[in-house]
Amino acid sequence: MTRTTRIDTLIVDVPTIRPHVLAMATMRSQAVVLVRITGPDGVEGIGEGTTIGGLSYGDESPEGIKLAIDTYIAPILQTCDISRVGETMAKVGQHVVGNHIAKCAVETALLDAAGKRLGLPISELIGGGRRRDRLPVAWTLASGETARDIDEAAQMIEAKRHNIFKLKIGKRSVREDVAHVAAIKKALGDRGSVRVDVNQGWDEAQADLGMGLLADAGCDLVEQPIARDAFAAMTRLSARHAIPLMADEALHGPRTAFTIAANAGARVFAVKIAQSGGLFPAYEVAAIATASGIGLYGGTMLEAGIGTVASAHLFATFPGLAWGTELFGPLLLTEEILEQPLDYADFSVGVPTGSGLGVTLDEDKIAHFRRDRTAPTLHVVSAGV
Repeated sequence: MTRTTRIDTLIVDVPTIRPHVLAMATMRSQAVVLVRITGPDGVEGIGEGTTIGGLSYGDESPEGIKLAIDTYIAPILQTCDISRVGETMAKVGQHVVGNHIAKCAVETALLDAAGKRLGLPISELIGGGRRRDRLPVAWTLASGETARDIDEAAQMIEAKRHNIFKLKIGKRSVREDVAHVAAIKKALGDRGSVRVDVNQGWDEAQADLGMGLLADAGCDLVEQPIARDAFAAMTRLSARHAIPLMADEALHGPRTAFTIAANAGARVFAVKIAQSGGLFPAYEVAAIATASGIGLYGGTMLEAGIGTVASAHLFATFPGLAWGTELFGPLLLTEEILEQPLDYADFSVGVPTGSGLGVTLDEDKIAHFRRDRTAPTLHVVSAGV
């Protein structure tokens, strides 16, 4: 039995390259919770738990994620054979309700260590293994300024970094937002796909109007236009409009995925490892979508390097990825916290091939950006058999 000997958690705060405007908040930095889990064999696994805008986006905050791991999950891990990741996470699930992002961070660390022990990348430990080595990556235009967003998109296309663009809308009136989207789509033409994310900013009547107008403007996709628990309204909107509705905040693991699929509430799923509660439950979300004929999109919580790489390993295993991914989180930050940045080129990102996550943290950057600038929380127990 491989018992936990050390669990470290810390929060790092990294500035963003520009204000990132969402319907519910404006981000100027990202708070990243990192967890390191080391077994008695000395193998360390690293995980990340990241949310958006503190508590303005969801019901977990960076501080709460760290507290949940330190106070509630760490003692459970100390009773488990952490080399058996599925069994360990099942036990965590029995004793800890919700807290999906905290669970995802821990599961990622356990999978990273498991891959290192086996000499395999995480993508070979999930489902049938990886099916692709590169993933198409969208970029979010979230300044809210039409001319600035057009210029930013043109630069991304010229650099061959992104040709899929998601616009954050929902703060202005529906018609003002649609005019903003239409102007950007007109400027880009066929050079790029334009989608929108309303982040639950509309009611059903506004969504009904907005989806129709957006379809006429050449928009390809509308992400979570209404409240995450408005399942009946999502079904009505999906039935009324040709433009696909993508579920995002409504998805919180396999149970909600099944409910949405069974009621035809969305035609695309934005799969997020953090929102699902880990890579294993996110894989189940994708399996439900695939079985239901629902398209897949690899979502993000704007994670830094560790969470982005973990997501990439999962998305590389999907049988289909028709809508691409949104794994641009590290590019939104002023500093890279990995020793070797991810390979963004040709409108895509490469999936690391090394064992585990296949990446290493830049310890100097971590020391510089960590919130407390002191030793992280540490839990140590003796090895058992």
